[in-house]
Amino acid sequence: MTPRRTSAGRLVAVLAASVALLSGCMGSVDPDELPGVYRNDETGAELRLESDGKFSATGVVTDGFSDPADFGGRWEWLGERASSDFVYLSVENGGLGLSAGIQIYPSGRNSLEFRPDPDGPPSLKLARQTAP
Repeated sequence: MTPRRTSAGRLVAVLAASVALLSGCMGSVDPDELPGVYRNDETGAELRLESDGKFSATGVVTDGFSDPADFGGRWEWLGERASSDFVYLSVENGGLGLSAGIQIYPSGRNSLEFRPDPDGPPSLKLARQTAP
C-alpha cells in the first residue's frame, strides 16, 4: 500500500467515526421530555409546551421578519410520522391571523428552533429553561 492510500484510508475512518459520534450525541427526541418552558433571552420570546398537549407563545416572531405575536393552541410531536423530527403547533388563538400551523424543530435536547424554511437557518432559537 502506498502512503497516499494509507492516509486516505485513515481519513475515511476518522470521518466515519466522527459522524457516528455526532449522530449519537444528537440522539432521538423523547416526546415525553418536550414539555417545558423555552425562551430566547435576547428577544424575550417564550414558548410553553404543556404536558396535556396545549401550548402558549409570547412575543414570538415565527418567520424572522413579522412583528412579535402572542398565540396559543395545541402541539403534537410528529417525529415518527414525518420525514424529519418536528413539533407541530396547531394555532387556535392569538395574533397570527390565519395560520394552518407551525413546525418547530428540536436542536439538541434543550432547544427548539423556528425555521420558516426547513433547510434554511432558524429565524428564532429558544432554550429550555430550568426550574428555579
